[in-house]
Amino acid sequence: MKERRLAVLNVVGLSESMLGPETPRLNALARAGSQCRVRPAFPAVTCTAQSNYLTGKPPSSHGIVGNGWYDRSLAEAHFWKQSNAVVTAPKVWEDMRLLEPGFTCAKLFWWHNMYSSADYSITPRPMYPADGRKVFDIYSWPYSIRTEIKTELGEFPFPTFWGPAAGLRGPQGAPDAASAWIAKSARWIEAKYRPNLSLVYIPHLDYNLQRLGTRDPRVKEDIRRVDELVGSLVDFFKDRGVEILVLSEYGITDVDQPVHLNRLFRSMGWLAVKEELGLEYLDLGASPVFAVADHQVAHVYIKDPSLTSKVRDFLVEQSGVEQVLDAEAKRAWGIQHERAGDLVVIASPTAWFTYYFWNDDALAPDYARCVDIHRKPGYDPVELFLNPDIPAVKLRILYKLLQKKLGFRMLMDVIPLDASLVRGSHGRRPENKRDWPLIISARADAFDGEEMDSLEVAGVIKDELCGVEGKN
Repeated sequence: MKERRLAVLNVVGLSESMLGPETPRLNALARAGSQCRVRPAFPAVTCTAQSNYLTGKPPSSHGIVGNGWYDRSLAEAHFWKQSNAVVTAPKVWEDMRLLEPGFTCAKLFWWHNMYSSADYSITPRPMYPADGRKVFDIYSWPYSIRTEIKTELGEFPFPTFWGPAAGLRGPQGAPDAASAWIAKSARWIEAKYRPNLSLVYIPHLDYNLQRLGTRDPRVKEDIRRVDELVGSLVDFFKDRGVEILVLSEYGITDVDQPVHLNRLFRSMGWLAVKEELGLEYLDLGASPVFAVADHQVAHVYIKDPSLTSKVRDFLVEQSGVEQVLDAEAKRAWGIQHERAGDLVVIASPTAWFTYYFWNDDALAPDYARCVDIHRKPGYDPVELFLNPDIPAVKLRILYKLLQKKLGFRMLMDVIPLDASLVRGSHGRRPENKRDWPLIISARADAFDGEEMDSLEVAGVIKDELCGVEGKN
């Protein structure tokens, strides 16, 4: 069998509605090859979508019911876990090894990227020394990659990967600094190792589409940057005889209604909140009912099953809630898994769910005003903003960074608590198919039609690697 190699460029947030005058390179790739809409994973969030794509199985099988979930045995919410062992289904590169012994895979900044069977991996991973500091860094496998690639490319610009600096020009670099570094790492890995499959994560569109919404004219510049970045990667891989797939996880749509499910549960007496050092913290293990919010989908966990019907009836009456999935509906949506909530809630088209549970901002937990993706019991896109109520907020950040450099403990508490700032979200299945994710192949015969399910993407990847022709 002739060796075929493939690069899958995961352009987060790309949809048909993004294509236009700002995307000449992507347009040309689609014209010369083929383009197909992808019926979004459910929920349409990073970890679930990637797991669907790489296993061809739904969450009920691979277990990734969202970017986070509640672990009932530990009474803790877990978000953005890195271990690949949580994905409980075979991956495409494992299937390919059965066909081609010696098949190799590079996984560059895709999630669940630690301790996987991929041959080469790089993923963001801060260090947490015992003195309480957080030191930005990456994790790699083999270990040697970390030192070698940072020597050649410089440090990964971690603040531009997520947080208020992401997608904006600043001291850390250009607006697309994180995506550009990842693209360079893909070139570096290809030149050094020549993997059969390169999985490359390009997150740049994600930031301002959530921060500003899709209609803000400033987003056009982000689309142009991504098009140029992807176009240069396409040229690089084509010159090396590597096939190309451009893929996205979800499309982002405009929102204007944050829904605070945990505050609603608190008003019903269903939430357990404890006081620590003068602030309020959510006690998940003691709460009769609580929500783990994840963009436009939330998992609702219910300690006493007899409350389930009452909670469901309460939720369907709330503004911003479109649908509440019970056990039977969860099976129909492919999300019936022990990690999923007892109920799964879907937001209305222009709504999204916060994790907020406090009623007085003065009592909000210390992590609420920080970029803290692991401690918060829910996803928080407000981390993309700086608090406009803090005078000279950037000077305050510099002062805190100086404190950190001098070895003092400090809290980078510069994130606002105003969820209305967020203008774009995802997670539900958009009503307009132009807002669905896309897959684009350099081959004209790659797809069977104009639409495929997210579970079919794994088969497309394997077909591209095996040289199987489509049926168009």
